[in-house]
Amino acid sequence: MSLAPDIDSHAGSLPKHIAIIMDGNNRWAKAKSLIGGAGHKAGESALQAIVEHAAKRGIQVLTVFAFSSENWRRPEQEVGLLMRLFVHALDKRVAELHKNNLRVRFIGDRSRFAPLLQKGMNDAESKTANNTGMTLVIAVSYGGQWDMAHAAQQLALQAQQGKLDVAQLSMEDFQNLYQQQIQMSDLPPVDLMIRTGGDLRISNFLLWQTAYAEFYFSPLLWPDFNEQALDDALSDYARRQRRFGRTSEQVESHHA
Repeated sequence: MSLAPDIDSHAGSLPKHIAIIMDGNNRWAKAKSLIGGAGHKAGESALQAIVEHAAKRGIQVLTVFAFSSENWRRPEQEVGLLMRLFVHALDKRVAELHKNNLRVRFIGDRSRFAPLLQKGMNDAESKTANNTGMTLVIAVSYGGQWDMAHAAQQLALQAQQGKLDVAQLSMEDFQNLYQQQIQMSDLPPVDLMIRTGGDLRISNFLLWQTAYAEFYFSPLLWPDFNEQALDDALSDYARRQRRFGRTSEQVESHHA
């Protein structure tokens, strides 16, 4: 699968794949003098609304950064709260997603999670695997650098086992094989990356998959990012010309 879709794929239309860095839960709670994980709980409600709206708008894939590999460094109490919210979401939200014909997938290093959570993730994926609506990808214990290193390790293991002759690989062959080991390799590449909270960085999220993505930074804290805010991001995306290395004239003549 090419990282750069054909120029016809999204011209003047909706993105097939949206990725969101949901930033600002703690700052939202602090601004409102709230404690006890209120920001994360509000963020979970905001996510539910955005998932429903994205599905209604016809988005094929929505990937959200729920818990990064770096988030393990946060205070133990906060990590514990996030894990409890995660269990609650698996128990309650997955049934709702399944009812609405949405598929659920998880990317990231699951080995650091408790066996109960790992089972919950596997069960959620199995339960919704045959649904035909939007795919919701939840990145947990995920980092873009981990993803790329993991892909390289898989290729190295294949070479070690004699399943891969590196000396005979062309650059294109190697890129295709590497791409197959990257998380979400079977899904369209990210077209639109949204980050809330006002920071202008991607924080080690989907480094490979966003090679040709459009970026949209919102000043809104995540719990305040609602359906209208998503529509604003989609409208901004629709006004952009995606060239994928070509000139404006080439793109315009292609659509003439």
